[in-house]
Amino acid sequence: MQGARIQYEKIGSDVTMQCGSLDNDASVTWKVNGTDVKARRREEGPRLILMEVNMSSNGLYSCFQNPDGQRRDQINLRVGLPPKEPQVTCRSNTYPKGFYCSWHLQHPTYIPTDFEVDVQHNQRPLEVTRDEVHKNRCHVKFPELFTSFPYRVNVTAVNSLGRASSAISFEESSIVKPDPPEKVVAKPVANNARRLEVTWNSPSTWPDVETFPLKYFLRYRPLIRDQWQHVELSDSTSHTITDAYAGKEYIIQLAAKDMEIGTWSDWSVAVHATPWMEEPKPITSTTESDIIPETTPGPPSAAPRVGEPTAACSTLLWSTHLLLACVLLSIM
Repeated sequence: MQGARIQYEKIGSDVTMQCGSLDNDASVTWKVNGTDVKARRREEGPRLILMEVNMSSNGLYSCFQNPDGQRRDQINLRVGLPPKEPQVTCRSNTYPKGFYCSWHLQHPTYIPTDFEVDVQHNQRPLEVTRDEVHKNRCHVKFPELFTSFPYRVNVTAVNSLGRASSAISFEESSIVKPDPPEKVVAKPVANNARRLEVTWNSPSTWPDVETFPLKYFLRYRPLIRDQWQHVELSDSTSHTITDAYAGKEYIIQLAAKDMEIGTWSDWSVAVHATPWMEEPKPITSTTESDIIPETTPGPPSAAPRVGEPTAACSTLLWSTHLLLACVLLSIM
């Protein structure tokens, strides 16, 4: 016997499941996930009719022929909804190489749903490459640049319960939108309490910044305020903020745009920086234990010169002479 077959049905409908190819007068017993069927139902010979199915009706239904109890069929019931028109957007963040389109359903279908994509330019179909990571995205190369013919993209959502389509048309220039600038760095400027040096890289996805240069929009504000200050910069990847509040932490972001066409990118990841601050001078305090008693300095003593007898030596010589005089007097 083959494995369970899948049966897709619409939420809220009455669903009929047939037990294989048994005759109309066959008697069968139904189970769902190995237990008795408790949902609202009606049984007609080899058929099980579920009333107004919902998500709880999903399951593996098995039928067993009476009286021997032999299993005759298995049905994997999956309840869902037909798709509605998908929401489609297209954007070029790799201009002038190409663009990508993405789509999504505003309402879930609860069952597998596929998408068919058709892109045309000047009434000619273009090659569509499905994204390997994002299942609801495709990539298209520009067949030519600076064309006046619009592009038309049609996306059709398809599942076992129905299909629905959406189509959009656009001109090449209207979908150009770079990715945000990258590696944004903000640093204080030494010995200047009101300056911040900001540097960044152009988005790595932008393929040719030399031929198709970008301009940038920088915004910054101190954390203590809600109002942003703005600076628009042409073809530069650095800027010095000169009006920062001393000692206040700042939040800084950038956006990018092609110099001539398209729209601004989203904001870059915010970075924080605080202007340079002078190190406070240390304050010293004096205690009684730190006071050194004053002493009255004596007269400076000159260092003895070579060959000059010291005071001790002079005293010793004088005592020797006196002793010698006393000895001579005692003899006389």
